[in-house]
Amino acid sequence: MKNKNYLISKSHEELPMPPTPCHAKTNVMFLKTHKTASSTVLNIMFRFAERYNLTVALPAGEFVHLGYPKTFLAHFVEEFKAIGQNYNIMCNHLRFNPSEVRKVMPADTFYFSILRNPIHLLESSYVYYKDYAPAFKISKDVNEYLASPMKYYYPEDYEQNIYARNIMWFDFGYNNNAKDNEKYIQAVLKKIEQNFHLILIADYFDESMILLKHALCWDLDDVIYFKLNSRSKDTVQTLTPKSKEQIKVWCSLDWKLYLHFNQSFWRRIKETIGLEELKEEVNHLRMRQKELMETCLLDQKAVGKDDIKNKALLPFQFRSTNILGYNLKEDLDNRTLRTCQKMVIPELQYMSYLYSVQHPHKKRKPLGLPLLWTSFQEKTQLPTPI
Repeated sequence: MKNKNYLISKSHEELPMPPTPCHAKTNVMFLKTHKTASSTVLNIMFRFAERYNLTVALPAGEFVHLGYPKTFLAHFVEEFKAIGQNYNIMCNHLRFNPSEVRKVMPADTFYFSILRNPIHLLESSYVYYKDYAPAFKISKDVNEYLASPMKYYYPEDYEQNIYARNIMWFDFGYNNNAKDNEKYIQAVLKKIEQNFHLILIADYFDESMILLKHALCWDLDDVIYFKLNSRSKDTVQTLTPKSKEQIKVWCSLDWKLYLHFNQSFWRRIKETIGLEELKEEVNHLRMRQKELMETCLLDQKAVGKDDIKNKALLPFQFRSTNILGYNLKEDLDNRTLRTCQKMVIPELQYMSYLYSVQHPHKKRKPLGLPLLWTSFQEKTQLPTPI
């Protein structure tokens, strides 16, 4: 969280104008949308919170999300009544409700979220929620589903079928079965622009991280990442050209949401960073990422669930999916080990750990997953990295 200062030249005449001071934003709300690389962003947020000793608005009690798919209410946050508006970071799954979120987050909070091309998103949702969403369950494959979605999709199965149509629209707090009315869509887009300072695009993830870094005035290492919660490539279903076009119609609310903010994303980059500078910074990010992968990872890549040696690093496997994870190198020194662990720890285990640190007198969340650390181990065994 350094200020970005120019080197002072020896020649008085060559001194540049001093830059505008840049102060890192530490009050940040991330709306975690589904199947949009948002688990990777959540890991970034958790690491930042730990690094600077910030307070995270975590789910209350045994819950692992902030009331989802119910519309968010402030009491879904652990100890909201005691802590009030003194949380710094909010990033767990919730269905956005601005008035209730503002009860939890300070007035100067920076709000951002992330969108993904609905064509890729629908295919990903189909595979991930195949055994859960009724609309997906009774269709053979994604192309059969898209050939005639109303044959399988019943709006009354709303809580489970939200993943089958306009899921991003739903996550932002709106009706995913609303009619595609231009006036209504424009009103919603305007409202989202009022509520959020920045919308990132998952299809340009590295570019998004650079834009986020600039918007928050964070350092490169604050936005460095290893991709989390991705699935095995052999689970990907190939969409036909007809299916791709059908998604634009079936998920037209998400499609228009994506098109609008994809445009504003690139406009923001041109206005604030510039394409040349962006390219350079993306290269730096990828070099740093490669360096960390070489330092941390045994296989230099994500591996399937059956190949993950330390089961405490096994991501939650939803139904029949194969969610990838990582193996760390052995014999890392304590400080390097802790840094690497935090890069690869799945979101549920990380959230459970942060919960035990922030709320040591509360009962640990029953995840049914092996835990990498407890708060006691954290304090007594391993030093915290800088």
